[in-house]
Amino acid sequence: MAALISGVALLAATTASFAADAAKEHRVAIQVDQDDPAIMNLVLNNASNILEYYSEKGETIEVDVVAYGPGLHMFRADTSPVRDRIRQITDAAFPSSIQFSACNITKQGMERREGKSISLISQATLVPSGAVHLIERQEQGWSYLRP
Repeated sequence: MAALISGVALLAATTASFAADAAKEHRVAIQVDQDDPAIMNLVLNNASNILEYYSEKGETIEVDVVAYGPGLHMFRADTSPVRDRIRQITDAAFPSSIQFSACNITKQGMERREGKSISLISQATLVPSGAVHLIERQEQGWSYLRP
């Protein structure tokens, strides 16, 4: 009888483990801190590949591309060399999601230096600080990628 109870307990534990693995949340924050089209395209390639990988497995992932410093040019409406790719990736991400987080500290600094207001692409969401946003994502259990 004890062996039967042990077997049932083992089966329950194994089932719970498989359920936990199946329910695992995939989340990755990707850093962009350089005004380099090659780096920006590498980030978008990484994001696309990650989205496609989990889609093929029937799983979802949240991707957050975080730009600060010179990397903010990736999200500037007037200087982004990758705005069309960002639109395409955003449209193709479902059922997963991709977010583009723009550092407000960097944006304000650029506006002061340039003496004009800076517009961001419509897909970008302003966050108070890109660096702090990355820290908080990691504290929340997000994976971190810096291409």
